[in-house]
Amino acid sequence: MGELAADCSPEMLIALKWFAVYTLPRHEKRVGQYLSQREIEFYLPLYSVRRKWSDGSTVTLDLPLFPGYLFVHIDRKERVRVLEVPGVLTFVGGTGRKPASLPEAEIDALRTGLSLRRAEPHPLMTVGQRARILSGALAGMEGIVVRQKNSLRVVLTMDLIQQSVAVEVNGTELEILDSAAPGSASGSATWPGLRTAQASHGSNRRPVSP
Repeated sequence: MGELAADCSPEMLIALKWFAVYTLPRHEKRVGQYLSQREIEFYLPLYSVRRKWSDGSTVTLDLPLFPGYLFVHIDRKERVRVLEVPGVLTFVGGTGRKPASLPEAEIDALRTGLSLRRAEPHPLMTVGQRARILSGALAGMEGIVVRQKNSLRVVLTMDLIQQSVAVEVNGTELEILDSAAPGSASGSATWPGLRTAQASHGSNRRPVSP
């Protein structure tokens, strides 16, 4: 969940960029509260999980999708204000003392799309069968296909913070972009409705199974 900053002029809006911030463990929500109090726009993606306590009761918790990270929408000159927030450790990425900004479109896609799909943290993945989400929430984003029980998921990775998140998809919403990496599981069967780049765009890439 994010908080919007106060109204800004068009010139200021152009100068605002998204940056990833690294926080103390389990301090993401607290940092978000401090940022809100200081009227600094931020985005803290959450996911819901059910937990059972020792007394048998069950509760639903909203936990950070990227543990230890949140995103701020600021001008570079405001970095000091963010670093002064209790629980903030540092900005992520970049060269020298300048943090790297994140693409506006990437954050916008996450803010609008994750609320419409079931998502959860996933171990970092860098190799495997790549696919593009063709329709629905997060359309256009690319990731690695994994199969869990009777469902398909696409693992999206934010390279800057080296964190992955898995979102549920239907086979009809996916287009396979390349074959599985050497040593990864593959086979002749395909998921029902799964499209390949070869079939839809005349590519020379080989269709493979999820």
